[in-house]
Amino acid sequence: MTKLEKIDAALKEFYEQSQVSPRLMEAILYSVHAGGKRIRPLLLLETLEGFGIELTKAHYQVAAALEMIHTGSLIHDDLPAMDDDDYRRGRLTNHKQFDEATAILAGDSLFLDPYGLIAQTDLHPSIALALIADLSQASGSFGMVAGQMLDIEGEEQTLTLDQVYTIHSHKTGKLLAFPFKAAGLLAQQDSAILAQLEEVGLLVGTAFQVRDDILDVTASFEELGKTPQKDVAAQKATYPSLLGLEQSYSILNDSLDKAGAIFHKLEVDRDFNPEKILKILERLRLHA
Repeated sequence: MTKLEKIDAALKEFYEQSQVSPRLMEAILYSVHAGGKRIRPLLLLETLEGFGIELTKAHYQVAAALEMIHTGSLIHDDLPAMDDDDYRRGRLTNHKQFDEATAILAGDSLFLDPYGLIAQTDLHPSIALALIADLSQASGSFGMVAGQMLDIEGEEQTLTLDQVYTIHSHKTGKLLAFPFKAAGLLAQQDSAILAQLEEVGLLVGTAFQVRDDILDVTASFEELGKTPQKDVAAQKATYPSLLGLEQSYSILNDSLDKAGAIFHKLEVDRDFNPEKILKILERLRLHA
């Protein structure tokens, strides 16, 4: 099986353990199997392999747990009280396919279940605990959710570039930093390497957000799989709105260059093989 198939198998195995509410399970799986790129779990797995670690079932379970959090955030992002979108990944959003209450509960499940999944792995308890703590930090009141709150508060406001960076480094960056640091924890790297991996993650998070901002104003519904120009309609401060498209492209590529440089340093210092992870990062580039 491919990595994507093994991630899907880990998700499937977790949700087939038992079933209490068939409708809740249907709503969860509707979004879990909506055809996302699985970029966060792939970043984790490719970074692990870069350290020469042979992938095991437990690694795929951690990758699946990360995808659960991301999917839950998309369900909630699309709700009328949030970004109010009817489409995600080219098909109806969860609350349009089911209803708002079901979508909220499906998102709740996807925020809570990952910790149970990581706890079920055969990882050493200290590593599992560290992963659970880091995933919580990246996802909740000190990470993604805090960034979403700042994003809502910033609508129709005149924000500085530093304020926009703070919003996006939490809303997008923290959960993109997690797979790199998680890979370091799983590979039992020291604190200096973990710090470098976290730095890579924040750079990739910036690149990912700038890329998303650019595509919001340049891509079509068919290319995005969701409604374009949502940020413009909500009067959100974005990198293109503050800096223009040309400078936004520069920030995107500069962030990816800096992330790549850290991996090349790891190649020299720790015999890290950056080939596969750099291929993923290169796919994030956009050209004006």
